Amino acid sequence: MWFIWKKQEFDKFILFQKPMKITFTFLTVLMLAVQVSAQQPAQYSMYRLNKYSFNPGYVGLDNSLSMTGVYRSQWVGLPGNPVSQNFNAHAPLYITGGGIGVAVDNETLGSWRQTAFSASYAHQMAVGKSGLLSLGLTAGWVQRQLDGSKVRTPSTEIDDLGNVFHNDSYLGSGLEGGAGPTAHFGAFYQGEKLEVGVSAMNLLGNKLDISGLKFEQERTYFFYLGYKAELNNNFSAIPSVLLKTDVYQTQIDFSVSAVYNENIFVGASLRGYHTNSLDAVTLMGGFKLNEKISIGYAYDLGLSSIKTVSTGSHEILLNYNLGRPFGKGRPPTIIYNPRSL
Repeated sequence: MWFIWKKQEFDKFILFQKPMKITFTFLTVLMLAVQVSAQQPAQYSMYRLNKYSFNPGYVGLDNSLSMTGVYRSQWVGLPGNPVSQNFNAHAPLYITGGGIGVAVDNETLGSWRQTAFSASYAHQMAVGKSGLLSLGLTAGWVQRQLDGSKVRTPSTEIDDLGNVFHNDSYLGSGLEGGAGPTAHFGAFYQGEKLEVGVSAMNLLGNKLDISGLKFEQERTYFFYLGYKAELNNNFSAIPSVLLKTDVYQTQIDFSVSAVYNENIFVGASLRGYHTNSLDAVTLMGGFKLNEKISIGYAYDLGLSSIKTVSTGSHEILLNYNLGRPFGKGRPPTIIYNPRSL
């Protein structure tokens, strides 16, 4: 979840919360309207290590079976803070000259929960001497749930037994949900040192019906740029930029990582590009546990007004890469030689 809280809006949120002695979730205010706009895709700081999560064009470009799991707890200490998980697996599909992948996303945000399941296919084409252009499409199913018992509004009443009454015709006190299809498209160029990606999420822009509430899945666009600069035989530097926008709001991550011997990395990033979008500074690092398993950790130090009620954000990533061609036809017949066991 990466939508931007402007300072004055956040201050109003805090000031209103204290005298009412009510814990508001971020989207409670939106529940007072008949039509609700969806939050943006979940925020992840280590986006460079998990490009499939925001661009289906990347499917298969790890050149082997690759499985990634990410857990993020954002704005720790703030009631109803976003907690998100992403798991995906993808691999080359040599028989078609492309790649296939599957993904599961889950995010909780106060009284909201969103879960999505999807499958992707990407077709790859050679560009120049060493580049690949990959075009990918994702189709999936998303479910959105609202737990009315966790919502607090100025008109909410709670009896002695703990039963919640909102006195609102659109807002119930139980668990309600809606579901519908979703689709994403992405293009990704991978060169020897340069990577460029563009993608569009929630292409359908359809609305989920949640007991009379129309929840719109807004289209979100991503632009990614990364470059690997070899400093010497052991060290390399990788600057990268990720821009996210729904046309109305835009956010940019500027990142740089230093990699030692293709095994250990440390990095930092800045999220935001002016006073209204400035969100956090991120410190990150990771290493390979063995030839196939890598781990990464990121900590976000808040820069906006939200830092007054949050101790920061934590993110951990785990990747498994088979490290060899996967599913590339039938293996050759093994002939055992007694002279060379």
